Amino acid sequence: TPKMLTRKIKLWDINAHITCRLCNGYLIDATTVTECLHTFCRSCLVKYLEENNTCPTCRIVIHQSHPLQYIGHDRTMQDIVYKLVPGLQEAEMKKQREFYHKLGMEVPGDIKGETCSTKQHLDSHRNGETKADENLSKEASEEKQEEDNDYHRSDEQVSICLECNSSKLRGLKRKWIRCSAQATVLHLKKFIAKKLNLSSFNELDILCNEEILGKDHTLKFVVVTRWRFKKAPLLLHYRPKMDLL
Repeated sequence: TPKMLTRKIKLWDINAHITCRLCNGYLIDATTVTECLHTFCRSCLVKYLEENNTCPTCRIVIHQSHPLQYIGHDRTMQDIVYKLVPGLQEAEMKKQREFYHKLGMEVPGDIKGETCSTKQHLDSHRNGETKADENLSKEASEEKQEEDNDYHRSDEQVSICLECNSSKLRGLKRKWIRCSAQATVLHLKKFIAKKLNLSSFNELDILCNEEILGKDHTLKFVVVTRWRFKKAPLLLHYRPKMDLL
C-alpha cells in the first residue's frame, strides 16, 4: 500500500550529507573538489585553500600550486540543500541583499530576481490569492528566461579537439569545440553521433591518451586526471565501439 511505501526521514538524519565540514552550517554556494568529490561552502573552501592545497575532509592533495583551479560549483547539491531545508534559500537571498545594500552596491540581477520572486510568492499566499493560471504562466516564463540567459555559459569552459582515429568513421567538419567543464563524455558521444548521423551514440568510444573514457566522466575530471599539465585544447579521439570479450 502507499502508506507502507512512504517513509519519513528527519532532517537531522541527513545533516552530515548537506552540511559544510569547515563551518558546520548548511551548504551555501556548494562547491566540490574535483579530485575527491567532497563538497563545502564556496567561501569556506576558497578561504581554506588560500593557505592549504589539500581537501579538508580526506587530506588528498588537490593541486600542488593552484588548488582553486580544481574546484567547481555543484548546482545539483545546492538545489538539494535548498529543497530539503525550509526557508534556507529565502534567508540566504535576504542576507546577500542586505550585504550589498550595506556596501552601497547595486544588488546583482540574479539575487534581486530570486528575492522578488520569493516575496511575490509569499505575498500572494498572505493575500489569499488563488491565481493558479497566472502563477503557472509566470513560472513557465521565468524558467524560459533562465534557460535563455544561461546555457551553462557561466560554467568553467573547456576547449576540445575531437579527432577520428578510425577509417570506418568520417571526421567532423568542425572538430574544435568549447563547452562547459561539467559536460560529460556521454554529451560528447551524443554530439558526435548527431553530427555523423549515427543511429545510436552507443556505437562510439571516446578516448584520451588511448584510454577509453567512461560515459559519466565530466570533462573537468578528464582534464584533471588525463590531461594535467598539458596545454589546451584537450585532445580526444573517437572510434566505433569495440566489444571486448
